[in-house]
Amino acid sequence: MNEVILTIQDNSALTNQVYRMTLTGPVSQMHPGQFINIRLQDCFLRRPISVYDSEPGKVTIVYKRIGKGTEQMSHLTAGTSLNVLTGLGNGYDLSKAGDLPLLIGGGVGIPPLFLLAKTLRNMGKPVTAVLGFNTRSEIFAENAFKSLGCHVTVTTADGSAGKRGFVTDALPDAYSYFYTCGPMPMLKAVNTATATSGQFSFEERMGCGFGACMGCSCRTKDGTKRICREGPVFEKEAILWEE
Repeated sequence: MNEVILTIQDNSALTNQVYRMTLTGPVSQMHPGQFINIRLQDCFLRRPISVYDSEPGKVTIVYKRIGKGTEQMSHLTAGTSLNVLTGLGNGYDLSKAGDLPLLIGGGVGIPPLFLLAKTLRNMGKPVTAVLGFNTRSEIFAENAFKSLGCHVTVTTADGSAGKRGFVTDALPDAYSYFYTCGPMPMLKAVNTATATSGQFSFEERMGCGFGACMGCSCRTKDGTKRICREGPVFEKEAILWEE
């Protein structure tokens, strides 16, 4: 974990509610699945946001405007400086991807999968991505995944674009391993529908973001784990799902 001052290079809307922000400064390359924690004016708690893309000196996030903090973020302009904790969380383990990795994302659970897809493609892996949304107007990042050479399937709950239904209605017949991130109902459905082992990244409201407050947790076969510290990624076999 590093506390740094980063400068907004760009902050633009991808949809009516989803924004992409690029920050530059003294930031190291981050691992797929990690997140940053941003201090905002008049907000007691920092805002944890997953990393969409990363390279030395630059980090890009994609976030949804849903509350006071993200509303404030959506109005920040290029040149604004932010206090940011970087390199947080344990990301995805790429060594288990196998020959045909599958990425499954829902809504704002999709952003951390982009850096994962980029890294897997750089490793020479063919990547299939199933991206789920409620409706056509909410779709983002489809072309970004395609630009990496991924095979992309989009689903919408209302059938207004792509395949009608949920991500579990569009899983391919063949894949070696899966990685997923999204809302809890989707993750539970993916757990039931998938035929192989995989890794789940949990979206959770966090207090401190680095394991001190115990405000975020999930039950595993090895006891209760902090999502911000031991996670946000956990292996399928380790998770104890709440009924």
